This record gives sequence, structure tokens and C-alpha cells, in this order.
Amino acid sequence: MKNIILNQRKERDELISRPYLTRRNNHDVNLLLGSRLIKLITGPRRVGKSTQALLMLRSKNFAYLNFDNQSLLEAWEANLVMRMLDEVYPGYEYLLLDEVQNLNAWDLWVSELYRMGKNMVITGSNAKMLSSEMATVLTGKYLQVEMLPFSLEEFFDWRKLALHELKKEQLTEAAVLTDDYLRNGGYPETVASRQLTRSYLETLFDSIVWKDVVKRHRVRNTTGLNDLAMYLVSNFCNPVSANELTDTLGFSSVNTTQKFMDYLHEPYLFFYLPRYNNKLVLMKKAPRKVYVVDNGFVAAKAFALSDNLGRLLENHVFIELIRRGFDTEKTMFYYHSRNDKEVDFVLRNGNRIERLVQVCYDMSSPKTEKREIESLTECAEELKCSNLIIVTYNDRRTIEKNGYKIDIVPISEF
Repeated sequence: MKNIILNQRKERDELISRPYLTRRNNHDVNLLLGSRLIKLITGPRRVGKSTQALLMLRSKNFAYLNFDNQSLLEAWEANLVMRMLDEVYPGYEYLLLDEVQNLNAWDLWVSELYRMGKNMVITGSNAKMLSSEMATVLTGKYLQVEMLPFSLEEFFDWRKLALHELKKEQLTEAAVLTDDYLRNGGYPETVASRQLTRSYLETLFDSIVWKDVVKRHRVRNTTGLNDLAMYLVSNFCNPVSANELTDTLGFSSVNTTQKFMDYLHEPYLFFYLPRYNNKLVLMKKAPRKVYVVDNGFVAAKAFALSDNLGRLLENHVFIELIRRGFDTEKTMFYYHSRNDKEVDFVLRNGNRIERLVQVCYDMSSPKTEKREIESLTECAEELKCSNLIIVTYNDRRTIEKNGYKIDIVPISEF
């Protein structure tokens, strides 16, 4: 056990020595570390959770355990581990537990460490950590930092361009980068090596399905699960229902389909957006729109015969709204009017609808503009909301129609 922890210390020190891009977030690191609450960093695999944790702790005396390590899991003995940590990291102030969800009954062990007064930073690639495991044993004992792939702004940071302070001579390069980001996404490993994007993300997608879903949940119908994952990534931004998917993919029951859909959400691979309705029963019955955590997965895995730039832009806007703290349980929905007109995103604050967001890649056609404006204003009338925006690829103007003022903004400004 001591050798395992010593080897992980070498791994830790090597990781700390590398240069990194500082991620943009709204969290005060000193405030976080000063709290005795557990600092929980969650998000999909390979988005930089471990890096974020290491950067938070780089100047501190901290111990490190990486649970993406079969040797550690097979030799696990909690008391022995704690003794070895004291030997390898004498007097440590913080404890970093990386990918801790791989340890059986991790939540009970972490709760015990919390009672002992350990100041912990933990990372995990599973949304269930919040929905059930953290919520039951560790309620009120943690602060969450959620991480996603690079935003468009961070992608520009990597390229040493300031997205919101572009000079005239940088506009052409900025347009190329924006198009690149929409097509290939923002996974940190891919932004430096775009030629490897598809092969890297294809492998990562398969790894998430197999390691975080099949292995964790002991799924026996692996073919069915993989078929579902491929169907969802190929139909991103479209409404789906468990009933229809059951028939389409030949699952044994709607419950199995729903269970598999939930499994694919847990590692932050897919998100499901409900249709807004004042009646909860009707909202639960309506199809949900499916979104994927990064546009790069679409290029890597989806069965597509066209570029789908409109849907790629919509998916990007969805993930950006998730990044800003909106969630698909309480504050973000899509909506169909009585005449079946649709608005892409209904953003709610408490009981009040705060904003309607429509996404349209290209509004240069009068017919397209008329369609989008009519859909948005009809939904606005029914939902009693006057804060309206249409996100486009590069259009910027304001339209007044049917008594509403509508801001049309390019994705770079949104």
C-alpha cells in the first residue's frame, strides 16, 4: 500500500509541474479551501476536474489518492491507507480524492473522514453522486464545483485571443475558430491536437459507456445500451420519449429504456430537457429533447449525412446555459404553443419565467426570420414573457414585432 501511495505522489508531483490554462469559473478558491465543507468537483471524464483540484491545492500541503487505479482498489483497507498517508504526507492540511466514486461505499468513508475533521477536495465523473449518494449520506456537508469541456471563451483563451475584445484583423481567425469549436467541441485534450479529435472522442465516448455505465451498473444488454447511446447522439436536439425508443430499439420494456437513459445521463454524457407545462403530470408525459455534453461527440460518433450546423449551435447554447447554472429539473425547459410553435429554451427564476431563448443558425432568409419570430412571439404571449433573444451564428440586430422587442445576437456575444 505504501508503494502505491508513493507512486501516486510521484504522479501528483509530475501533474502539478505541467503548464495549464486557468479555467474561467465563478468560485473563489481561497473561500472554498477555507471552508471545512467537502469541495466536490463533478463533471464528465477528461474535462480537467483533477487539474482544477491540483491547481486549487498546488501551493498547499495536501495528500493525494487517485481511485482510477486498480491496484489501490484491490488492496483497499481504509485504516492502512490513512496510516500510509500520514507517513507519505506528514502534516498534510488537505486531502484530494480523485474519481472517488470508483470505491465501493465511498460516501460512507468520506462521511467518516468529514467527522474526523479532514478538509477534502474530491472529484467524480458521475451525476448520481449528487442525486442520491451525496444527497443521502452527505447532505449539507459539501460545496459543488461543476466542470464541463472548454467554453467558447476558454477555447479562445487557449488560442490567445480575447473573445469579447477582438481587433479588426482578428475577425477572420475568430470566425474560423468559432466554426471549428461548433463542429469539434471543447474537450481539453482535443483543442491542442485537432487532428486527433475524432479518434480521441470516439474512444472516450466508448470508454464512458463501458466503464461508467456497463461496468458500474453491471449491464447485461450491452448491445441495446450501445444502440441507445448511438441513437441519442445521432438525434441530439430532437425530442425523444421512452415509449417510442422502446419500440424503435426493441427493448423489453419502457422501464428498461428509461433506466438506460438515466444511466447515460449519470456520467454527464447526455442531458434531457423537459417540455414546459404548468401541470407537472403533463410535463412528465411529454417527450424530452436530448443534448450531448460536447459537440465533438457528434462529429466522432453520430450517424449523419449533413453538418447539422443549426443543431450544433443549439446544442452549444444548451451546454452554455448548463454552464451558467440552469438545470433541467427546475429552471430550463423547451415549450410548444397551442399551435405547435416551439421555443428552444424557457429560463425560469423561481416561479417567474425570466427569458425565452431561440436558436437559429442563419436568419438571412425572410421566410426563416418570419418563422422564428412568429414562434417566439406566440410562445412569449402564452408564457407572459417579454425578455426575448434569438442566438445566431453571426447576426446582430434588434427587431420589434407584435409588441415585442427581440434581441438578435451572435453566439460570440451570447
